[in-house]
Amino acid sequence: MFESVLVANRGEIARRIIRTVQRMGLRAIAVYSEADADLPFVREADEAIPLGPANPAQSYLDAAKVLEAARVSGAQAVHPGYGFFSENAGFARAVIDAGLTWIGPSPEAIEQMGDKINARNLMEAAGVPVAAGTREPVTDLEEAVAAAAGIGYPVMVKTAGGGGGIGMGVAHDEAGLAKAFEQASRAASRFGGTSAILLERYIERARHVEVQILGLADGTVVALGERDCSVQRRHQKVVEETPSPGITQELRERMLAAAVRAGEAVGYLGAGTVECLVDADKQDFVFLEMNTRLQVEHPVTELVTGVDLVEQQLLIAAGEKTAPSVAVRGHAIEFRVYAEDPKRFFPGPGTIDVWVEPSGEGVRVDSGYAEGNTVTPFYDPLMAKLCVFGRTRAEALERARAAVADFKVVGPKNNLPFCAELLEHPEFVGGGYDTGLVARMRA
Repeated sequence: MFESVLVANRGEIARRIIRTVQRMGLRAIAVYSEADADLPFVREADEAIPLGPANPAQSYLDAAKVLEAARVSGAQAVHPGYGFFSENAGFARAVIDAGLTWIGPSPEAIEQMGDKINARNLMEAAGVPVAAGTREPVTDLEEAVAAAAGIGYPVMVKTAGGGGGIGMGVAHDEAGLAKAFEQASRAASRFGGTSAILLERYIERARHVEVQILGLADGTVVALGERDCSVQRRHQKVVEETPSPGITQELRERMLAAAVRAGEAVGYLGAGTVECLVDADKQDFVFLEMNTRLQVEHPVTELVTGVDLVEQQLLIAAGEKTAPSVAVRGHAIEFRVYAEDPKRFFPGPGTIDVWVEPSGEGVRVDSGYAEGNTVTPFYDPLMAKLCVFGRTRAEALERARAAVADFKVVGPKNNLPFCAELLEHPEFVGGGYDTGLVARMRA
């Protein structure tokens, strides 16, 4: 087992990883930009190495600087968290080539699943359901029009590379396709370095449900239940819960089995997530994508299983071949607390004048900030994740209402008022919501 871990990330996820690393008796090393020098994760690490300016390209996304920080600190392993280098096969190889342990799947698995078209074809071959769509990259509008005619409208248009909903759009006709294709092409060139586009049949009023998997060192893949991530704004998740209130036990079992096949198809190692779109009316699903990293919403799985997923990542990277004991119980919900306008969801950075986290039975807060810190415009505006656990969904909702009311943030704009609004919305309370809920709330 390695004795020291460099956390190549920032904010709440760096703080959360550091907590487990230290609990396991290992040394936690942080890296930070000039803009983050006063954040809690820097102070709580056993050692913290400055990387440079706030611009991510000059700090967190400068591979040479991160690897040099690992060298000078004597780190033996690197945990990428999520975002930044977490799904970068080139960086994973550089870590391994430097003689360090990469806490994540193999670079080959990252590459295979990072290209959505390749991933889709691979999953289809492995017997995982996929939506009707393009099997080859679409590079011009004429091709897209012909493909959409074969698939049938509406179609989802998205970049072949990248994640997080970047560049996604829905087209209901040729005019909409032209607009969505242009949007996706711009995003592809900007974020993925390629103009390749993927078209798939769009499921109206779909739910977004994902399965947490762990790939062990002996090749075994296990599933740790599902998470419903259907509460989204602009294809970006904002609330997640488990178990999903929108699927039957029969569908759940089919999805878990498919996720295991997906992991086995790429020889998956460590924690990963198989994301699916669910047609709740038909109680059927199709593969969406695979995230080859720890997810933002991993705490809800931890709350219902009692499994520390970061600990499992560390153990598996060290060669662990034994699956954790899993017994799913109760219900958990996560609310992403963003520094953003709660109506239009535009970022609203600023200095935090008041920060009071809620507490109480079943409440967990993973935060990246404290009173006096400044949320800058350089990074994702996620400030904290408010998670609640209850024996039933009704109890979890009741605890969530109290926790949201008790969470005090003064300074930057924040979306806690939206969370409170959501907790009173009949569709969410009843569990019958889909990915269009937030758009309907703001129509």
